[in-house]
Amino acid sequence: MKSQISNVLSDFFFEYETQRQVLVRNRRVGVVCRLIQLGVLAYIIGWVFIYEKGYQSADTAISSVYTKMKGVGYTNVAGVEEIWDVADYVFPSQGDASFVVMTNFIITQGQTMGKCPELPGKDNCTTNGDCEEGRFKRTGNGVCLNQTHTCEVLAWCPVEDDQTIPDPPRLMSAENYTLFIKNSVTFPLFGVTRSNLVEGIDGKYISTCLYHPDTNPLCPIMKLGDIIKFSGFDFTTIAKVGGAIGILVDWTCNLDRSLRHCKPVYTFHGLYGNPGETDTARASVGYNFRYAKHYMEDKKPKRTLIKVFGIRIDIIVQSLARKFDIIPTLTAIGSGVGIFGVATVVCDLVLLYILPKREFYKNMKYKYTETQQRDVDSEAGITEKEAAKG
Repeated sequence: MKSQISNVLSDFFFEYETQRQVLVRNRRVGVVCRLIQLGVLAYIIGWVFIYEKGYQSADTAISSVYTKMKGVGYTNVAGVEEIWDVADYVFPSQGDASFVVMTNFIITQGQTMGKCPELPGKDNCTTNGDCEEGRFKRTGNGVCLNQTHTCEVLAWCPVEDDQTIPDPPRLMSAENYTLFIKNSVTFPLFGVTRSNLVEGIDGKYISTCLYHPDTNPLCPIMKLGDIIKFSGFDFTTIAKVGGAIGILVDWTCNLDRSLRHCKPVYTFHGLYGNPGETDTARASVGYNFRYAKHYMEDKKPKRTLIKVFGIRIDIIVQSLARKFDIIPTLTAIGSGVGIFGVATVVCDLVLLYILPKREFYKNMKYKYTETQQRDVDSEAGITEKEAAKG
């Protein structure tokens, strides 16, 4: 008993089993096998390692964005000259990654709370019955005013007249405003921190540079007019009714190279609408909102209502960093070696089920046990005896 146990343990620890291999000399099967292997090899090298960078681990960044607009605007509306600075035309306050630059506006001054006629338009009336009392919308308080043929409303009076949008836009000077973008990213997996003020971008360079994708692709200062142009829109058109532009800051870095090569790439995209569409093809165009400046006059509350048409700027940071890692490398190699088994499976199917000599190849590939052979022989003997009796 002890000897049997030691033999079993010896066989288990000190013997190695290998699969039986049969060398088949067949040109068609050989060509199929090599073509499949070449395809798998091209997939592993071309797709897994070169394109997908299967030998590297990846990480996305934690990002921070700071912005600053500069520029002064000038308007002359009905003989009233005004100067508009950053505090007047940027909403909200400076510094956000998403903000609006005013390019056009409609001002309604000296509004007070009270009753006044609605603007002439689709809600014109002929009798008091056309004005539904008590509804909180511009359809009146149950009184139709004969002078204007509009309903009397309870509102901030005089009501805003926004039926005609100023054309050309009142702040065309916004085209020359400049935007400064300061962005930093951190890849926590690799412990790498980068800023868009990369090597060579110092105070002297910033004081004179202006972004251009070909001549100054790393300059963080951009003209608003250039941003609109690079996104595919016309500044005059978008300045009239407003719009939205996305500035994409792309950090795609290969950290196997020097950190100096990890630099941002700026691209510009229209977020609302398509530059190739016409106004009649769109369901809703432009970007606008209202805000009011409240004040007291003769102890009576008043306000100045401003309808702002502006360009909304959204700064979007996209990041992906890669670096060599032994674990994904071994995983990619292991999966590639496993895929090589496809060639063997396909060639076995061709040999055993398709070729004319498939029975011959089956006998060469499979070795039957002695018990199976005896069963085959006995069955053959019984058949011969039955034939002899018959």
